[in-house]
Amino acid sequence: MTGEEISKRYMVPMEILREYESWDLCGAGKPGHREYDDRDLERIGLVLTLYSVGFSPEETEFYMRLELGGAETGRQRIQMLEGRRKAALDELHRAEQQIRSLDCLRHEIAGDESGPEFRT
Repeated sequence: MTGEEISKRYMVPMEILREYESWDLCGAGKPGHREYDDRDLERIGLVLTLYSVGFSPEETEFYMRLELGGAETGRQRIQMLEGRRKAALDELHRAEQQIRSLDCLRHEIAGDESGPEFRT
């Protein structure tokens, strides 16, 4: 299957496929004219997942190279995933704090609205 076929059938951006090709992880053929097999499709799915959870292109390429190393690179890959998980949790905690602050401000305003200057 060609990159164009994958892009159309699975809605994978061509930019992702070009990047994947640049990492020399894909099937036979010249750049831009490669034939992708089922393993490539699985790897491209993993690339999309890694991007969706916040991996940078450099982190994704490194992770994919580790993936090729099989089980012996599992610990390293888990460490990368745990690092991303921690970063996501940190973002979540920051967002929760922002929501608490916004709720406090809203509560203060709502409390002030019961005062004489807000009565109709």
